[in-house]
Amino acid sequence: MPSWRALAVVLALAGYAVLSHVLMVVAADEPWAVLVLLGPLLLGVSTIAIQQRHLPSLLGCMVAACGLWAYVTTHDGLHRIEHLYLLQHAGIHFALGCVFASTLRPGATPLISAFAARVHRTMTPALLHYTRQVTWLWSAYFALMVVLSFALFIAAPWWWWSLFANVVTPFAAVALFVGEYLVRYRLHPEFERTTLAQAFRAYRDTPLIEARRPVR
Repeated sequence: MPSWRALAVVLALAGYAVLSHVLMVVAADEPWAVLVLLGPLLLGVSTIAIQQRHLPSLLGCMVAACGLWAYVTTHDGLHRIEHLYLLQHAGIHFALGCVFASTLRPGATPLISAFAARVHRTMTPALLHYTRQVTWLWSAYFALMVVLSFALFIAAPWWWWSLFANVVTPFAAVALFVGEYLVRYRLHPEFERTTLAQAFRAYRDTPLIEARRPVR
């Protein structure tokens, strides 16, 4: 991707994050705002499910879309809509954490190891060990996001939670992704070099079913 296109994507995502925070603070209970806030997420997940031909995820998105539409059209004033936003944020991170953690069980291939196998010509024992530890790191990250989401929702003002969910969370994920890449070659300079773009494509293009197959 050309640098100007990458910059445009980053700015668009940052703008959407800020817009989401503003909408949650000033118009959280408006039906149109609920669709703006949650609709793109469902559309994005559905697109990935179609690309990867993952029928359970696609069916789940269809059920969620129907439920969201029914909720918006039948609830006068969308009483306690904040709980729906909490469920969306914490639920996604919980599901991702379960996916990553499930690949750490004995006999399974850690998810990051499967991603790495798409960009490295040889998976050495040291690289397999390292990618397993990174899978643990991402599992812990998703678990921490769930805990912080509930803690802020219960103990902090609503706008704090909104700022965390819409702005801090995506930037934290990007920071972890880039930070791990920068630290990797300081800890293991012997690893075959890959680019951030290659790593991102491996995350994006690896079907979960394929990712769980043993890495040889």
